[in-house]
Formats: sequence, C-alpha cells, structure tokens
Amino acid sequence: MLKKKSSTLFTILRHTTPSVPKKHSPLTFSSHSNNPFLHTSSPPPPFSPKGHSFHNPTWFYSFGYLTLDGRRLCSKSAEIVKERSSRCWNCHESTAAAAPFLVCDSCRCIQPVDDSIDYFEIFGLEKKYDIEGGVNLEGKYKDWQKKLHPDLVHSKSQKERDFAAEQSARVIDAYRTLSKPLSRAIYMMKLDGLEVDEEQTISDPELLAEIMEIREAVEEATESESLKQILSRMEENLRSWSNTFATAFQSRNFEEAKDSIRRMTYYSRVIDEVVKKL
Repeated sequence: MLKKKSSTLFTILRHTTPSVPKKHSPLTFSSHSNNPFLHTSSPPPPFSPKGHSFHNPTWFYSFGYLTLDGRRLCSKSAEIVKERSSRCWNCHESTAAAAPFLVCDSCRCIQPVDDSIDYFEIFGLEKKYDIEGGVNLEGKYKDWQKKLHPDLVHSKSQKERDFAAEQSARVIDAYRTLSKPLSRAIYMMKLDGLEVDEEQTISDPELLAEIMEIREAVEEATESESLKQILSRMEENLRSWSNTFATAFQSRNFEEAKDSIRRMTYYSRVIDEVVKKL
C-alpha cells in the first residue's frame, strides 16, 4: 500500500513539473550599471512556473523542493493579522473601518501601521490598474499628509509620534507606487502573488535595435528640442505598453503582463535619463 501511494505521488509530481525555459541573450537592463540603458550580466535562474496559474492549488516541483501556492497558505494568517490589528493597542477597542490605520475612535491614540491594508485601501480606491481617469490621487495623498503632519502630533507620546512617522512614510510610498504606471503594474502583480524580475533578459531583436538607436540619440542630443522629441516618443511607447499590460493582466495572461513590465522598465529609464539631461 505504501509503495502504491508513493508511486501515485511520483506520477502527480511528474505530470505537474514545469519545463525549464531556454536561456536568453545575456543582454539585460540594470539600474546599477554605469550605463543606464545596457548592462551585461548572467542570465536569470532557469526555473519559473511558466504557464501555471498562481490561483490554482497546483504543486510545483523544482530542484528537489515542493512549493505550494503562497497566497493560499498565507490567506488564513492574513485574516488573523487583520483581525488582530483592528483593535486599538491602547484601549483594545475595535477601530473604525473608515480610518483603518490612523487613530482609535475611543481613546484617539495613533495606531501602528497595518500591513494587511494595501495601497489602494489607503486612498480609498478600487483595486484596479487604470486609476488615471478622474481619480485625484494627489489630493488624497495631501489629505493624509495633513493628518499625519508632525505639528499635529507633537503633543502625543513618543510611541504615537513614531507610529505617525511610520504611517506617513507608508503613505508616501503608496503614493509614489500608485502614481506611476510601471510601479503600479509591479504592485498589482505583487498583490496577485506574482514577483516580477525587471532585470530579466529581453531577446527581441527589434527592441535591442531600438535600444541602441535611442542610446545614441540621447548621447548625441545637445539641444532641448531634440531631447523633448525623444521624451515624447518614449512617453508614447510607455503608454502603449501600459495599455498592453492592463489588457494582459485583465485576461490573466501573466507572461505577457511580465513582458510588458520589462519593456515599460526600459522606456521609464530612458525618460528619467532624458529628464535629467533637459
């Protein structure tokens, strides 16, 4: 009986084992390179659960390790964290849902940061990629910063002032993340339990040719008008791939979504370089 069960488990693992993708060209992008466009490095690790949905309770077998869908494993603990952090640390009363991490309604003590609250919840936004139409994100950000301003908490205890500083830092990070298409795309993937390697090799010949072309154009540009033309072109490319990401993410095509993010990374870095040179 034991031998039969072991054989069955081996068969399941064998049929659920993903194939190892081929290595790509060693050309990749890196923010740590002296050259903002090109960098040569070793290719990424050969294994990724390509083609497998992270929303299904699928087992993956890789290099002798078994890995479960992390979101399923963490869902219960996340609920526990949420329940625990919904009570005031000082008076132990339940905090209001309308102000999930600011102050206790009962004793008015400033609360610690609740990491189970995502960036969209902080600003009262629907959890979706396209937030750029009619959403006053900057206004919501300023409102939070006013509430967390040091002048308003200077009479509080040191513990509460520390909580306020941590909350303020998280609001800043949330605003910076959601205000840009690239960082917002990466964050959306993260919320779905998917990590994105922005430095992974891109082997598209057309893109590689474009990299060389734009690199030379930026280096040779001496007039602001030429740089502005490059900037306009890169912003248009960024918008195009941002739309591609939105479509891919909506249809749960995560491989295409990841590829869109890597291309958005390149165009974003070019935009940053052009802005610095203007």
